[in-house]
Amino acid sequence: MSSATNGDAKFGSRPTAILHRTPWRPPVASSAEGIYVTLEDGKKLIDAVGGAAVACIGNGHPAVTKAIKEQVDKVSYVYNMQLSNQPAEELAHNLIQSSKGAFDLVGFVSGGSEAMEGVIKTARQYFYETGQPQRKNFIARQLSFHGNTLATLSLAYHPARRAPYAAILNTENFHHVSPAYAARFKGKDETEEQYVERLRKELEDKFIELGPDTVIGFVAETVVGATTGVVAAPKGYFKAMKSVCDKYGALFILDEVMSGMGRMGTLHAWESYGDGIAPDLQAVAKGLGGGYAAIGAVLISKRVADGLRDASGFWKHGHTYQANPLACAASLAVQKAIADEQLLAHVAGVVGPHLGALLRARLQAPGAPAAPFVFDVRGGGAWWGVEFEFDSPAGRRLDFGGAAFGGAVQARALENGLVIMGFSGGSSLDGTKGHHCMLSPAYNVTKEQVEEIVDIFVRSVEEVLKEAGL
Repeated sequence: MSSATNGDAKFGSRPTAILHRTPWRPPVASSAEGIYVTLEDGKKLIDAVGGAAVACIGNGHPAVTKAIKEQVDKVSYVYNMQLSNQPAEELAHNLIQSSKGAFDLVGFVSGGSEAMEGVIKTARQYFYETGQPQRKNFIARQLSFHGNTLATLSLAYHPARRAPYAAILNTENFHHVSPAYAARFKGKDETEEQYVERLRKELEDKFIELGPDTVIGFVAETVVGATTGVVAAPKGYFKAMKSVCDKYGALFILDEVMSGMGRMGTLHAWESYGDGIAPDLQAVAKGLGGGYAAIGAVLISKRVADGLRDASGFWKHGHTYQANPLACAASLAVQKAIADEQLLAHVAGVVGPHLGALLRARLQAPGAPAAPFVFDVRGGGAWWGVEFEFDSPAGRRLDFGGAAFGGAVQARALENGLVIMGFSGGSSLDGTKGHHCMLSPAYNVTKEQVEEIVDIFVRSVEEVLKEAGL
């Protein structure tokens, strides 16, 4: 991987004009098909993470490309305050019908951060229009991520991503309680039930501290994503958190930008990893459009929908590309492909069990080189995280040359032809400890492809460990 800066990096003979999200210019993709991506130099990669848990049916799906081409020939753009469009209307009905009564209305946006921004504003609008304007506070969790806008950075608590903007984040209306991360924060002598009760009481105490009638809602990722690496809450946690919201009339809000739309093997992650508790508001994005278009959505329960319909009757929130016809046509085709090809069953019954079993066997089995440093292998469906720990004497002897382990594995995997995500800072509240890697392949990945992904990933982990002195 090039060590060139943004200003010095080259694209052919020309300097890049992009301010990249990395200090170097990433390799340039020239084509892609399914889970395979070809770079400009001809090298072929396996995308084992869907970009960022986005490309849920891979690249080049014929039904989706056909839908996009057909929509370009019909209507490419209308402004949604002036005109609606057929793909948007159909996609909204599809999302409502597939929710099995959980949601009543949909608002479209252009991505995950916008979806969470829309959730924040919709929740406030609901109370403003239903005669409770004193409700102004949100409660979220530490070690969470809800987007990269100022409001969503304020809502979440991802230490590294907040740091440059801390001085301008809103600390008056956004508050935080502990994460639901039993492997790290459950007391040694606590049962899971006692841990959940402690977290429930902490949330209720925060309500009381702020004034129960000032709280708009409690917000959480159903399964925490990149911040901690595919961490699900203990059983009963979401039921307990919703009970506090219900007691004080606040909204129960879920962020499923990463975990939703089939990633965990059910359309909504709360169906399988959230005690089956449907939220009042929910954000979705990545798996909604599968990378074929920039799209996100706010899913609105009947409670909130009725409150808005009985007042102003419209959404006081919008963007230029909201409900874009091309984006909605692409997204509708993605959702139809997932349903027609029965990919949720494949994710739940084939991909998840096989990927999880292989990771555990190759990384945690007695004699596995990485086993002494693997803190946890966790996940479900087409989303898995591996957390590493180097606090033991053997771990402290390893020298990664100043690099974070997760990032080093990500870089080595890329050299070996595999795209994954590696992170640090997810195992302590201040974001200074922890190393994890994440895999989130396409829903239609085959068993053979899963095996190849695990082979390259484990080899990359072992190579980094060996070079560090193992």
